[in-house]
Amino acid sequence: MTFLGRIAGAARGTALGGAALACGLAIAPAAQAQEFYRMATLGPGSSPYLVMSTFAQVVNERLDDVEIQVSATGAATQHAMEAAMGQLDFFMWSASVHQLMQDGAAMYANIPQAAELSGNLRAVFAFPLGLYHITTYADSGIESLDDLAGQDVFLGPPGGGATTIMANTIEAATGLVAGEDYTQVQLGWDAAAQAFQDGRIDVYINSTNAPSPVIQQMALSRELRFLGLSDEQLAMESVQAITGRPGGVLGRIEPGIYGENQVNTEAVQTLGSIVGVGAGMHVDADAVYEITKAFWEGVAEMQDNAPWLREVRRENALQALNLPLHPGALRYYEEIGMEIPDALRPAE
Repeated sequence: MTFLGRIAGAARGTALGGAALACGLAIAPAAQAQEFYRMATLGPGSSPYLVMSTFAQVVNERLDDVEIQVSATGAATQHAMEAAMGQLDFFMWSASVHQLMQDGAAMYANIPQAAELSGNLRAVFAFPLGLYHITTYADSGIESLDDLAGQDVFLGPPGGGATTIMANTIEAATGLVAGEDYTQVQLGWDAAAQAFQDGRIDVYINSTNAPSPVIQQMALSRELRFLGLSDEQLAMESVQAITGRPGGVLGRIEPGIYGENQVNTEAVQTLGSIVGVGAGMHVDADAVYEITKAFWEGVAEMQDNAPWLREVRRENALQALNLPLHPGALRYYEEIGMEIPDALRPAE
């Protein structure tokens, strides 16, 4: 497996923060050492990018001695490997991807060390990836998943977990196979959103919390239709195998949530996922404690002005976790009185 954007050297370092100002002061205060941490997330336009860039922003603003640097390239499958090898500090954890890594399956099938490396990963908190918005323009003639035949469809970035889930879901529900019955568009999140707005692809799929700022932007200029799963499709064993995967959830995109240019008059049934922020076991426990505390204390202040952020709640921080908590995060949750299942307690 080839990883994009190799990290040169360690992701953590120490630098002197600030410089003495020549403002007539006789003695300048000593600069405070600042710890740098490297975090990777999915590309702009994705729900993890919104949540995790906000995570970094909140922490950086509240902790003077910490700076989290965000990289928004590559896939979550890649980021998990890099964090496990100590090349990343924080990454987007996914229950389904972590299960595949533990099993050495799917995209990890040709990486013999994947299962062992999965033991180097720890959780900080979970959050909803959101619902899969299967989006098309109202005048496209596409009104159901069966109509995807012959169309240009963006499932997600190549090699990503979301891409695999959507390809499997469409095949399970309709029998349509990506790359055979419809064209699987090979783009990143940001480029795909732009291509859809330019009319170069027919269907754009994004797993995101509603209302998504990216899709809100699309709805400003043209009418949109969201496609979903029918009751009959949800009852299929092949579909239930996907909705019942680790971290899998079901939900509804309500009519009108994207304004007058959303043509759906009834709620659309679709699937979603629980993901989260993870950390490599190598990251210092005291640092993760301070970072976790700073985020949860600061994020509440932002939720009034960011509706999509209201789904990120501390009471759901342990939802669907299938890897142990980082010792620093565990300390914070115990401190505030949360009940911690034994399975989430790290051995170290």
